[in-house]
Amino acid sequence: MDQQRMRRAFTQSARELGTTIAGPEVWGWHGRTLSSRVHHPDRGSCRLRLLSAPQDKAFGKIWEGNRQAAVLFDGRVRKPLLYDTTESVGDGCAYQAELHQYVAEPVCSSSPVLSDELDLPAQWWESLRADVESVSSTATDRVAARQEWVNRTVPSFLDMPGPRITDWATAHGDLHPANLTIRTPYVLDWEGFGMAPAGYDAAMLLAYSLYATGFADRVRDTFPVLETEPGRVAQIIVMTELLQSASRGDHPEFVPALHALAAEMRSA
Repeated sequence: MDQQRMRRAFTQSARELGTTIAGPEVWGWHGRTLSSRVHHPDRGSCRLRLLSAPQDKAFGKIWEGNRQAAVLFDGRVRKPLLYDTTESVGDGCAYQAELHQYVAEPVCSSSPVLSDELDLPAQWWESLRADVESVSSTATDRVAARQEWVNRTVPSFLDMPGPRITDWATAHGDLHPANLTIRTPYVLDWEGFGMAPAGYDAAMLLAYSLYATGFADRVRDTFPVLETEPGRVAQIIVMTELLQSASRGDHPEFVPALHALAAEMRSA
């Protein structure tokens, strides 16, 4: 069983990093990751996250993302610090364990799709905007979106030509309510960061918030790039990505909202 395999690797990794498991299991997307609160003798409460991949695919953007993000962003933006990592192999799989700073505050939503309104203070939005701007101005050779994919995929899902990306910026790459904590906010899970259309993070947050109209309005107010042509391009690309993901079974419940937003983009 994959879960038993992951649990064995998690227990081994916790031991190698000198920690003891101190919290419940938290499974990630499609069981690809397993996390828990752990106790470290020097650092106290930490979060241990285990990533698994077939041994011949344990490389590339996702595998290296959190380590590279730590080099570029730890101490510069509000994200959990990465303390240590370890790698192992077994059962034909590779494992990477990451020991992170433990963040006690809850996330804004248990699901990426925000269904309930959140009344967050102005300071929360100012902090998020500052961090997104700091990320966008950071140089990287990692890529989160490609023009070739846009040309091929947008016509299939939105019945319109793929727009040309003219403005690029570094993006977190998965900015949604389940990756934002409700007080600070901390921005979580950096494995997918890289170059993307300018406004990509704002477009992603907006798309996942369409059913919470008040929150979506605050996203638009906080990120005026969404009202520009580059922002329109970013929204088209994000909607295509999410529609493609929904076609594979991920969050099909907000497909109607995505199509409604796409109609606005076509008429803009």
